[in-house]
Amino acid sequence: MPLRLLYNILINIAWFGLKVVALFNAKIKLFVKGRKNSFPILKEKIPSNSKTIWMHVASLGEFEQGLPILERLRTKYPEHKLVLSFFSPSGYEVKKNTIVADVVVYLPMDSNSKVKRFLDLINPELAIFVKYEVWPNYLYHLKKSKVPTILVSAIFSERQIYFKSYGGFMRKSLGTFSHFFVQDEKSKKLLESIGFSNSTIGGDTRLDRVSEILKRNNQLDFMDSFKNNQLCLVAGSTWPEDEEILIDHINNTEEKVKFVIAPHEIKPAHIEKITSALQKRTILYSEIDNQNLKDFDILIIDTIGLLTKIYSYANIAYVGGGFATGLHNTMEPAVFGIPIIIGPQFEGFKEAKDLVKEGGIIPVSNQDSFNNLMSELLNNPISIKNIGDINSNYINSNKGAADLIMQYISKII
Repeated sequence: MPLRLLYNILINIAWFGLKVVALFNAKIKLFVKGRKNSFPILKEKIPSNSKTIWMHVASLGEFEQGLPILERLRTKYPEHKLVLSFFSPSGYEVKKNTIVADVVVYLPMDSNSKVKRFLDLINPELAIFVKYEVWPNYLYHLKKSKVPTILVSAIFSERQIYFKSYGGFMRKSLGTFSHFFVQDEKSKKLLESIGFSNSTIGGDTRLDRVSEILKRNNQLDFMDSFKNNQLCLVAGSTWPEDEEILIDHINNTEEKVKFVIAPHEIKPAHIEKITSALQKRTILYSEIDNQNLKDFDILIIDTIGLLTKIYSYANIAYVGGGFATGLHNTMEPAVFGIPIIIGPQFEGFKEAKDLVKEGGIIPVSNQDSFNNLMSELLNNPISIKNIGDINSNYINSNKGAADLIMQYISKII
């Protein structure tokens, strides 16, 4: 049986299975139900004579990587409709109303019939896939229709199927890209090892994204009041494993430090668990009205959307996930030129690996190592500045990927 036929059979079986699972799983229900609306949305919002550019991302992280390109496309090609598709509900449901694209939809499943219908509706002049997204049927039909297709902020590892003896089908799909913009030299060499020389080392477009954070107004009145010119540690996107270490340190430290904790999970029961374990003066963001915030030692952020601006007030940042499911965004605090502390698990996060090596990000493995590091930093302001400078310099010296990609695109459109 030809591999493409087998792939299509498996895709259809998977779609049927997902519809069954959706009856019992809320996230999969969004995944399935949302895709039923993709074609009606496209029919409504994309006139048949439209000029379009399509970008596909998996979820929120890839959206952040694609955003600097979308913003530049919007400025340079205002007459084009920008179509943005998501694979994951955790991306689509948060960004479905973003104004950076004209149309935002779930990506229909990668079956032959759905792919043809999707591409007929949007008729793209250019397709942009971000980081990891390789869908054989979409790529096959884009190539067949002679639509230039690029993969941006791509990063490759020898563990991926493309570089295995049994990965011929996926290698063939990879070969349909017109050009690859990869993050590092290793990725370029891996592509060359399987015969692809059409790649450019451009870095990670997220560095363009975070560098633009410095251009906006990051002031928050409540943070001015809370920090009150004291040293401040901001712990962002924390998981219970991170919080256990933070809470123990906060309860036992005698240093004069303000602490902000922005948990990944903000359900009331979890917030209550954190606050009940803290033994110092603690206030929730949802309760700050009419409070004298300078009197509190700890501020718990029980909402979303504020963390990036809050990082601008930090003297030291702690980024969660390194003890749990996966490290969160270290570049947002890095752009403010502050030391960053993380847990021990950061494999697969290139920028974190780079900055651990350079000394701007410092991993800790347990309570003692965290306590010792905090004591060392708080008693050495010069060290705080020098370590922070490593992070800001890294971003400044590695940004520019989006402009490089736009130079390529300008030759196509």
